[in-house]
Amino acid sequence: MNTQIAAVVAGPGAKGADSEVGRLRTVMLHRPGAELKRLTPRNNDALLFDGIPWVGRAQEEHDVFAQTLRDHGVEVLYLSELLGETLTIADARLECIEAVLTDPRLGDTLRDVLRSHLEGLHPEDLAHTLVAGLAHDEFTEGRGLGYALMKRSEFVIDPLPNLVFTRDSSVWVGDRVAISSLAMQARMRETSLTAAIYQHHPRFAGVRTVYSSRLERLEGGDVLLLGPGVVAVGTGERTTPAGAERLARNVLGEGLATTVLAVPVAQDRATMHLDTVCTMVDTDAVVMYPSAAETLEAISLRMNGDELVVGTPAPFLEAAAEAMGIPELRIIDTGLDPVTAEREQWDDGNNTLAIGPRLAVAYERNIETNTRLEMAGIEVLPIPGSELGTGRGGPRCMSCPVERDFLGSAKEVATANDV
Repeated sequence: MNTQIAAVVAGPGAKGADSEVGRLRTVMLHRPGAELKRLTPRNNDALLFDGIPWVGRAQEEHDVFAQTLRDHGVEVLYLSELLGETLTIADARLECIEAVLTDPRLGDTLRDVLRSHLEGLHPEDLAHTLVAGLAHDEFTEGRGLGYALMKRSEFVIDPLPNLVFTRDSSVWVGDRVAISSLAMQARMRETSLTAAIYQHHPRFAGVRTVYSSRLERLEGGDVLLLGPGVVAVGTGERTTPAGAERLARNVLGEGLATTVLAVPVAQDRATMHLDTVCTMVDTDAVVMYPSAAETLEAISLRMNGDELVVGTPAPFLEAAAEAMGIPELRIIDTGLDPVTAEREQWDDGNNTLAIGPRLAVAYERNIETNTRLEMAGIEVLPIPGSELGTGRGGPRCMSCPVERDFLGSAKEVATANDV
């Protein structure tokens, strides 16, 4: 076994999560790197960034984020390091390389040359190339009509600047991991990397999946674990109703949940995922965009034998509280006046990461929201995010919890509800 991998395996094993607020033990992050340096005013829209980040400052901000987590006892795994270790395994290398070669722009000649180039790279260099991309002018071995007619500014392998948002490409439900099916062309290849890590890295040996990237569109930012046995799935710009239904069938059928709530979300850049509208900060509290609190609806999905039973639309807060078995789901909103609320919604004021009940990481710039969180008894750990935020994502988007303390089990919740 590779000695680097052996050292990682010696650490705690992957466990999963049954809530958004159980004590966070292990998280997967991706420190932004060379892929962000590929962004230009010419391509940032296609690569889903609203601006051109100052890369050095973005890295500094991300380092503060990671250290804040470590300071509170959270083990931080870096996706790029896991990927480099994973690519020492032949099958994993083959899968990740083939995911690149499926790009229809290449043509047979360029595809063959590119395959040879990638197969010859050291695992760490291959990991770097798969994430940062390969520019036309960097690939001096390139041949074929596709290569000859490429503009100098184009990429033979597109970079993955959105990989920093590790929540989207995978999400844990109980002790299973769901590999997302990403909707946007600029992000589709991300899941080939996360899938390889979960399938081949010894750290995740024996982990079973509950969703595959080959299925209907589903993104991790739309999946909220409201509490043991209760999963909310947003549908809108990124996750389709079919994706939400497929996940519901899978998690309900496997006993990982007793209720799934499908939550239609406005198809807008500021509300691309459910977690840009609301996130859990306590076992019975959610931080939420005010206008969404009034309009958001949910449709309950439950299993009756082998049949999926689809309920009727109900106000989200009521449906969530009922499914969770609590009197009400408390709301902490993003601002008193519409302008402040809209500004802090745009700046991911709702996109908090709970380290435990009543303890959450949030962007420091959202002063009004953070003040209201503190007033409601939620301790806020503020981090800078002026450059990280150009990709429209906050602390939750930038983190994939791999292990949290479980608050309970779906079976226990079902038994309690029956009583």
